[in-house]
Amino acid sequence: MANPKDPNSLSLTGSTGGKKPDFSNVTGGSDTVPDASAGKKADFSNVTGGSDTVPNTGGAGAQTYTVEKGDSLSTISKRFYGKSSHWKQIFDANRDTIENPDLIYPGQTIKLPAIDADGSSNK
Repeated sequence: MANPKDPNSLSLTGSTGGKKPDFSNVTGGSDTVPDASAGKKADFSNVTGGSDTVPNTGGAGAQTYTVEKGDSLSTISKRFYGKSSHWKQIFDANRDTIENPDLIYPGQTIKLPAIDADGSSNK
């Protein structure tokens, strides 16, 4: 038997004596990372018109978002625009408050720009 205090007696074969573990009784499981935005929904109740744009948030009554723990610009983009690739437009709309797109903080309030169907921002 291996002595856990003696590193020379430890083995990588585990306690199964070299046999592979039996996982035949395991049910369910997941091979993906859960969506961090699960259960959170964007409020677009004030949107009128077609479905090819995100609400225009420029000017008075601009839409904002308060950053939560675990958020990144790409996860916020995915949550509000359906695509994580719009993170750059969010960053561009917030250059006055965000110096580095990889460094956003819980409690920070950011602007969410309107983005056309072609992916351009309506800052």
